[in-house]
Amino acid sequence: MTAAAPTVVWLRAAILLFVAQVTCEYGMVRVVSETGGPKGKDYCILYNPQWAHLPHDLGKASLLQLRDWTASMLCSPSDLPAKGFSNQIPLVMRGNCTFYEKVRLAQGSGARGLLIVSKETLVPPGGNKTQYEEIGIPVALLSHKDMVDIFKSFGRAVRAALHAPNEPLLDYNMVVIFIMAVGTVALGGYWAGSRDVRKYMKHKRDDGPEKQEDEAVDVTPVMTCVFVVMCCSMLVLLYYFYDHLVYVIIGIFCLASSTGLYSCLSPLVQRLPFGKCRVPDNNLPYFHKRPQVRMLLLALFCVAVSVVWGVFRNEDQWAWILQDALGIAFCLYMLKTIRLPTFKACTLLLLVLFVYDVFFVFITPFLTKSGNSIMVEVATGPTDSATHEKLPMVLKVPRLNTSPLALCDRPFSLLGFGDILVPGLLVAYCHRFDIQVQSSRIYFVACTIAYGIGLLVTFMALALMQRGQPALLYLVPCTLTTSGALALWRRELGMFWTGSGFAKDIPQPSWAPAAAQGPQPPKESEATLSQQPPGEAQVMPALPAEQPPELTEPKDVAGVST
Repeated sequence: MTAAAPTVVWLRAAILLFVAQVTCEYGMVRVVSETGGPKGKDYCILYNPQWAHLPHDLGKASLLQLRDWTASMLCSPSDLPAKGFSNQIPLVMRGNCTFYEKVRLAQGSGARGLLIVSKETLVPPGGNKTQYEEIGIPVALLSHKDMVDIFKSFGRAVRAALHAPNEPLLDYNMVVIFIMAVGTVALGGYWAGSRDVRKYMKHKRDDGPEKQEDEAVDVTPVMTCVFVVMCCSMLVLLYYFYDHLVYVIIGIFCLASSTGLYSCLSPLVQRLPFGKCRVPDNNLPYFHKRPQVRMLLLALFCVAVSVVWGVFRNEDQWAWILQDALGIAFCLYMLKTIRLPTFKACTLLLLVLFVYDVFFVFITPFLTKSGNSIMVEVATGPTDSATHEKLPMVLKVPRLNTSPLALCDRPFSLLGFGDILVPGLLVAYCHRFDIQVQSSRIYFVACTIAYGIGLLVTFMALALMQRGQPALLYLVPCTLTTSGALALWRRELGMFWTGSGFAKDIPQPSWAPAAAQGPQPPKESEATLSQQPPGEAQVMPALPAEQPPELTEPKDVAGVST
């Protein structure tokens, strides 16, 4: 009997826990002035529908007098007013007794609802099945900050209506995010691929200005492993030391985004017909190169935009526009700078980050005490953060639908930069390979469309599961499978797997247009060198300009689509 006692205790505890399970939903309280002042305003509330359901339509919600009774905790009959709360919604402070005791007293005195004001994080007002059956009025929690704003904006004579509109499956802002993401991937992949090809196919004598540009960084397997380890470490550090590291990330974003904006705008500014004069001779750092005045002004402009965002980053009404513009410029700059030399490197990077994304979204909730995903917690900002800062490494668009979720929990929809950059590197590789095999950009277009389809699948999963999704879970299979299957179908998988052939040490073709004294090949065969199978094109020795290499007939070149 004694041995069975602990088992009985644990069984009872499990039953009580099951019975007392708390469900919570976000709702809204519409507040208007009784004296006809400013128009009504919605505030967030957290309620438990097991007490009483709230109407979904505001027109069906009763507009009742809101009575400030926050001087009392409402824990005993002596805390009730002499005339009760007839047809009113009292505001009482949280604490000293259970939610059930407060709402039972309020209901007994004629209240039509109860708002409990909390200075702490909102939690759902819980109870047990018996208590739920006894109570017939809604009870919800309201933050102390919102209560102060209500009486400051509307005075003491106010009326309120409690309601809970249905959440839309998808917000219209998803269309904006989709256009920005797909557009950035397409533009960045096209720009990176074209720039890379031009750089390696230009003749040496025409390549003087290009040498001053930043060289693309080829990603190696070792770099991929180091990068993923750094990502994991930084994410865990942010989870535990968010309030200290968030400002470091904000500073890095300001610096990197201003650099990216300069890189994106400089080709446009260089086309302007004015401002070509240079800084006078000097010994100052950077200025000793005598940059053009227009480029110097562009650099100041980019820094100014970044500083303006850094100062006003928490202005939710408009700062998100600057953040998205800077973020897109940063992504384009990274796509232009980082280069995956082979499809094998693309596959390694995407699969490793695929596992990384899934682990930190779906697996970490089982490892953390709070049961929250580390990735989602860091991306949206911890609820208990003292700084209330958000990481800027995301595209963010405010919700366009009026809903409690937009008002209470997540007023913005987010898409991380990694969900743009990682597939974008594959798109850029596809574009380089297109130019190599003269395939009318079929790889580039197919991979870009596959990215768009993967993003749509991500949005559908978000709507169905109503929780944060690892976008790479859907983007990686779509893009990798599409590009690999296309190469297989075109019988170019070997060339596609081992690389585009534009290696840095490839000799410049001596039969370029500058070698006018030798026989000129026909235009349709100018890309024959890059069309040869890997292992043949890269071992061809450089020949003197007066002896152009013998061209192979197109019918003998492997892997070329006619």
